[in-house]
Amino acid sequence: MKPSAEGSSPSRPFNSPLECGFRMLFILEASGGKSADLQRLISYDYLLVHSGDVADGPDSLHPSVPYRGSELLVKREVLSAGLNQMFARELITKTFDTSGILYRATELTSAFVVLLKTRYAGDLRLRSRWVIERFGGMLDAELNSYMSSNVGRWGAEFERLSAIKDLEL
Repeated sequence: MKPSAEGSSPSRPFNSPLECGFRMLFILEASGGKSADLQRLISYDYLLVHSGDVADGPDSLHPSVPYRGSELLVKREVLSAGLNQMFARELITKTFDTSGILYRATELTSAFVVLLKTRYAGDLRLRSRWVIERFGGMLDAELNSYMSSNVGRWGAEFERLSAIKDLEL
């Protein structure tokens, strides 16, 4: 990768704040005007990208990587920065209540997302609808429990393959 214009660090588009914020536009648009807090959006982002980890889910948007369940632990800062980028461009709104900061789509979210016609945008649109249909009705505690009970399994298939490869017969 090339260094940035300032010569500091290289740009990293994959799982950057911009990409995460971009994905959240699709999730919030699919939410039909419902607000969501950061923790729910972190779970939704994982499920959107790794939908193949869920039984009967669509193929994953991105390739499977080892220990991908740990993404949930490090995603908060990047996703928060991405949401702030989308907020700064008036593509989402923030509201504050007793539970914290809630994010919601706006009319601009819809107008922006509908203009995107690439295959990747279509895949985001389909998986975002699937995430909301499958998990949108869960209470926060139910979603957190689901994620917690499965996170250790997601990406562990690489560990099993490595163990089999190292097995001496």
